[in-house]
Amino acid sequence: MTDLLLDYGLFLLFVLVALESTGIPLPGETALIAASVLASQGHYSIVWVIVLAAAGAIIGDNAGCWIGRKGGRALLRRIPYLRNYFERILPPAERFFQKHGAKAVFLGRFVSLLRVTAAWLAGISHMPWWRFLFWNAAGGIIWATAFGIVAYYSGRAAADAINQYGLYAGIALIVVIAIGIVGVHVWRKRMFAENPD
Repeated sequence: MTDLLLDYGLFLLFVLVALESTGIPLPGETALIAASVLASQGHYSIVWVIVLAAAGAIIGDNAGCWIGRKGGRALLRRIPYLRNYFERILPPAERFFQKHGAKAVFLGRFVSLLRVTAAWLAGISHMPWWRFLFWNAAGGIIWATAFGIVAYYSGRAAADAINQYGLYAGIALIVVIAIGIVGVHVWRKRMFAENPD
């Protein structure tokens, strides 16, 4: 099983990231982190991990945007609970994407719920495709590079710590990294809450 995972891991990474970006809630970011850690152990090239994750993000987001543009409105009108609110919500959503669409698409790549829905929302609100493509590609490339490199070096540091200082030091390093990631997410939420524009 491990050999199968190692043989097809990069393909699985691409598929999971692409499907998550299309709008299916799958662990694309987790796959990127896992593949980057495996790259730090010599199983993959970190360059290929980043390239395939970025490509999956860009292709998946474009598919999600196209689905949202072609069928999103009709689908939302068919859902009984949403049907009553759809016509009231759509004009403000379109104005939001007209004014803040670039930021939403770019930053959506870094937020779990938005990573799955931003492309659909951009498509439903008819965000211009070239604008969407530019900010989607920028977000996908920066996301894949940042998360890939951090996981790559964290994975290498964790393996080195375990070899040199034992399992407890490795666990302590992982806990410190997790606290740092949570701290960055909390800081980003507070900054966005204080400056919504």
